[in-house]
Amino acid sequence: MSVMNKARSIAASTSTRVVFPERDDPRVAEATKRLSADGLCIALDVSDEVTEAQVAALVSARGMKEAMARRLLQKPLYRAAAMVAAGEADAMVAGADSPTRRVIEAASMAIGLANGVTIPSSYFLMVFPDGREFVFADCAVNVAPDAAALEAIARASAETATALLGDARVALLSFSTGSSGAGDSVERVRCVAEATGYIGPVQADAALNATIAAKKGLGNGDANVLVFPSLDAGNIAYKLCQELAGAQAIGPFLQGFCPCGLRSEPRSHCGRHCRFDAGDHRPRATRLIHGSHAASSKAAASIAIIRSSSAGMTQTATLELSACRRGPDR
Repeated sequence: MSVMNKARSIAASTSTRVVFPERDDPRVAEATKRLSADGLCIALDVSDEVTEAQVAALVSARGMKEAMARRLLQKPLYRAAAMVAAGEADAMVAGADSPTRRVIEAASMAIGLANGVTIPSSYFLMVFPDGREFVFADCAVNVAPDAAALEAIARASAETATALLGDARVALLSFSTGSSGAGDSVERVRCVAEATGYIGPVQADAALNATIAAKKGLGNGDANVLVFPSLDAGNIAYKLCQELAGAQAIGPFLQGFCPCGLRSEPRSHCGRHCRFDAGDHRPRATRLIHGSHAASSKAAASIAIIRSSSAGMTQTATLELSACRRGPDR
């Protein structure tokens, strides 16, 4: 069963509460109708009033002064994020009418980065006509990551792939394989490979082709997570796969955020995912923040940042809902 079919099945079996701070947007309104009609979520509006739990989520968990917290919470985007952090909602879908940077800012202030995560990053779920599924990272956020940032991208992407695809076989891509080349970018990749144990530096063909991998003596040629050395490389690669190979590029999604407000349950990372309708394989600048989920059956927070048609938004939320319920079973 494909990732998308699994996601819809899981989402349909839950009653996840999703807050939509931009419900006045016709696309969002249509998406919430479809989600509700399909039984995929409980669609929430932003709370009419600021609650003490929301204030506490910013003050206690984020170290913010109360006056500043109350001022920020007058803005629907921040209030919606605080609802997630406070446990009043399980997920938030936003961005149809808000700049991406503002949604990221709201997530950072209300929810924060996961433990050990230094930067947010992005990934695409790439689905090819032959059924193969990959995680490509980073294709949308970090322009020229240094070694530390590249390591963070690789580790976050591995967790995403484990949650989404079942396992993570990470390849750190470069124009050089093994010790055959030199240069600043190769050394950055080599540094990350040594720190993580992931395969790299490795050229794309060796990462994907077992025969070539055997000849070059690095890896098994079966990677399902491709980590690119720069935004240039990642963005170009996913578009080439889309245009020349007919791949469906789903995303990009932001990863690295987790809830840390008032909840005390143990948590483990879980991918938050989305898809478009079968007839629409074009991404519409979708952004999604990868969060974590509570080890209990109660879903924890995540935030989807969406710029899409109502169909794309519906599918994003569908995978969002499924992912935040999957952790205890893995």
